[in-house]
Amino acid sequence: MADRMRDRGFVTAEAAVVLPGLVLFVMALMWALLAASAQIQCVDAARAGARAAARQDPSDTVRATARRAAPEGATVTVGREGDLVRVTVVAHPPGPDTLTLELRSTAVALAEETVGVGT
Repeated sequence: MADRMRDRGFVTAEAAVVLPGLVLFVMALMWALLAASAQIQCVDAARAGARAAARQDPSDTVRATARRAAPEGATVTVGREGDLVRVTVVAHPPGPDTLTLELRSTAVALAEETVGVGT
């Protein structure tokens, strides 16, 4: 019986050592899920912007369309290279600013006025 009384302290000490590591792991997992969600939003925003740009919507409308789907604080750039329109969305995931992860997605679409031209 005396042995059982001595072993009680070890379980408490082991839990005290493991618990902070477990909490840190869960926090990192939650941050990774939030970053993945923000990346998906960047992809969706770039695609929506590229569709709007391909329809020849004004540049301000294209940016507004992309920003509605993008994560908060994202920057949207719109460009054109020949027959292609390109929309890039760049954002930072939610969480501590010390994690300098940049999320980026680019979507390219063929401008509608060029479809069927030259055939």
